[in-house]
Amino acid sequence: MVGATVRTLDPDRPIARAVAVRGDRIVALDDDAVAMRSSTTEVVDLAGATVTPGLVDGHLHALFGVTAFAGADLSGCRDLDDLRTALAGALPGKDGWVTGFGLDHNVFGGAPITNQVLEEALPGAPLVIVLYDGHSSLASDEALRRAGVTGPRRFEQRAEIVCDTAGRPTGLLLEHAAMETVRGVVPPMEHAELHKRLLEVMDGMATTGLTGGVMMDAEGDALDVLAAVEDAADLPIRLRVMPWCMPEDDLAAIDALQGRHGRSWAVGGVKFFIDGTVEGGTAWLGHADCHGQGADAFWRDPAAYTRAVRHFAADRVQTATHAIGDAGVRHVVESLAGVDTGGVRHRVEHLETLPLADVRRVVGAGLVASMQPSHTGYARADGTDEWSTRLGRERAARAWPCRDVRDAGGTLVLGSDWPIASYDAREVLAFAQLRRRPGTVDAPITPDQALTGLMALEGMTTHAALADGTERTSGRVAVGHRADLTAFAVDPVVAPADELAAAPVRLTVSSGRITHRTDSR
Repeated sequence: MVGATVRTLDPDRPIARAVAVRGDRIVALDDDAVAMRSSTTEVVDLAGATVTPGLVDGHLHALFGVTAFAGADLSGCRDLDDLRTALAGALPGKDGWVTGFGLDHNVFGGAPITNQVLEEALPGAPLVIVLYDGHSSLASDEALRRAGVTGPRRFEQRAEIVCDTAGRPTGLLLEHAAMETVRGVVPPMEHAELHKRLLEVMDGMATTGLTGGVMMDAEGDALDVLAAVEDAADLPIRLRVMPWCMPEDDLAAIDALQGRHGRSWAVGGVKFFIDGTVEGGTAWLGHADCHGQGADAFWRDPAAYTRAVRHFAADRVQTATHAIGDAGVRHVVESLAGVDTGGVRHRVEHLETLPLADVRRVVGAGLVASMQPSHTGYARADGTDEWSTRLGRERAARAWPCRDVRDAGGTLVLGSDWPIASYDAREVLAFAQLRRRPGTVDAPITPDQALTGLMALEGMTTHAALADGTERTSGRVAVGHRADLTAFAVDPVVAPADELAAAPVRLTVSSGRITHRTDSR
């Protein structure tokens, strides 16, 4: 690769002009790289592009996104009239099922979320919608009937089939076990279609500069699906897979998955949940939200979570815990306090509202903070959105404390949480700097938490490598490192963030393979 400015993020050699790759490794830079040319060398002239280490999405759900976020895209709905119109045009699938995804809680304007609007739009239809947070869904009466859901149930995890005062389901299903009661009876996607969609999504990720990602789910036959897809084609991005550990799960079975791998994916870690979401009322907060909810952990016995997470820590298996609320984050820190991690960096995911003192506790404990700047796009600076009103002004003012983590000297990994937000890596980088949706004049969310362009880039490169324990072989453009490279049409460190969000990616290289390429003109 020639004709580029290479931001290596290597303090010993911060800028280079040429890069040579053989196999999956970087073998030379600058004049040494040019001197390696032969008649069989493919030379890529990047015509002034800026090359960085390959971008890694620190938190995504590849298979969950493809399978659960299917059907009608409802993310554009702003009120109930929009929703009725969108549902009226939705096409039924197998056995008459209608599915949708991406619905914003704010569509209900603060009123209780029920299936009344579904019955108005498509009376009698088996219909299920996954709300944008991925932790709640809304099912029609016919969908509930087909699933045999007639009233409340108790689950090992803190999930809920929401019912009215008479004990009748309202259609709202909170958290995974409750959602699965209906999802489990929806006809599954055909394997050929699933494989096709997964490759299409990953191709799309590569076009935005992604070379790898941490896949935070591997439920059911997910690993078999990855293996089958890779039998037919190379995966466009490399995946590190972290299967879920739920309160009801067998720890030995999860242990047995560790190390399973393909060419471009490998199981390495475990994903926990200590709480849910603010909008769903299931985030674990130090005191209840404005609806009187959010005072409980996802694990009915938090001590059982502590025992489970310490089990994997003792085996030197990395854990990542979904912890949105302040009480949830504190419990993760306390659970790992004093544990001999053997150098493994355990992770806390999301940290959506956290006082500075607790940020410093996370950093002081050596934990990795993994955050998703794009999620600020679901809040409003005036505090009128569901996330902000549930938390109240004081806690909303602690929103997504990215800069606090960096200023405290912490490791900060950035990601999208796709399908909860767009997988476009350029948007992640832009949101991190703007604290608002790129290309808009929206007021920013807690602008004091904005990152610099360099900090944002580090969150998807060097800090991602630190979190994985692979900093000696990845995350920088250096000889001997894995050949993960992203070439931008603009310099992502200094370009205006709004411009970066829409700038072309000229080239993406994952483990030495060109996975995306455009004409440089």
